[in-house]
Amino acid sequence: MEERYVTVTSENIEREHMCCAISDKKHQKGVELKKHWLKERIPEGHVFRKLDARGKVFIEYTPLETAWVPIVGQNYLYIHCFWVSGSYAGRGHGTALLDSCIEDAKEQHKSGICILSSTTKKPFLSDKAFLLGHGFEVVDRAGDGYELLARSFDGSLPRFTDGAKSMQIASPELTIYYSAQCPYITFCIDEVQAYCKQESIALHLIKVETLQQAKELPCVFNNYAVFYHKHFLTLQLLNSKSLQKLLEANRGKDDHGR
Repeated sequence: MEERYVTVTSENIEREHMCCAISDKKHQKGVELKKHWLKERIPEGHVFRKLDARGKVFIEYTPLETAWVPIVGQNYLYIHCFWVSGSYAGRGHGTALLDSCIEDAKEQHKSGICILSSTTKKPFLSDKAFLLGHGFEVVDRAGDGYELLARSFDGSLPRFTDGAKSMQIASPELTIYYSAQCPYITFCIDEVQAYCKQESIALHLIKVETLQQAKELPCVFNNYAVFYHKHFLTLQLLNSKSLQKLLEANRGKDDHGR
């Protein structure tokens, strides 16, 4: 049987699974919030396309003007998430999904496509080498190794906002910016809150709930960002164990990051 891909729409969203959290019952609350978030974004041109199978194989992108990221540019598509895992890796699904996004961009007469990546592999970010092999190039940089990659069709280029490049905030407290876009976030936030309460750690959670708020963020952001001692630390979603490890690695640093 030939494999096919399904684009999630307002009509089929309730019966289609969110494949990034397909088998984790503890993330079902996050799935519900993700679907609610998607219902509001689909009319804006947001696309969630996946393999018609019970696997983690999908691409998610949106017009850059309405993308909840501190990146600006004219007439671009922004890829939020791009994932092929498990036994589905190495079977051409990544190329097929990316090609479908490129075709979609050209049909819409877009100026290009962009995506957040990094100089070295980081959790929850797409592989730079794969993207370079498909015509993308580094067009901007921020922080410690974060890069904006783009495939331009007309020579124009997107960029990080000036705010995103600051990678600093005023508060020394553990601070996490997050949105409802990823199904894993709700469970991770609950774990972080419980750990911080247990260890008497001051925690400041900032939910990103509007496009303007996302565009004005003080760091690179895909749906989650962590600060400590005023400095950006990671985009990695944290549970109690990974948070403990991260804090231990940074506890001795002062507000200047030393």
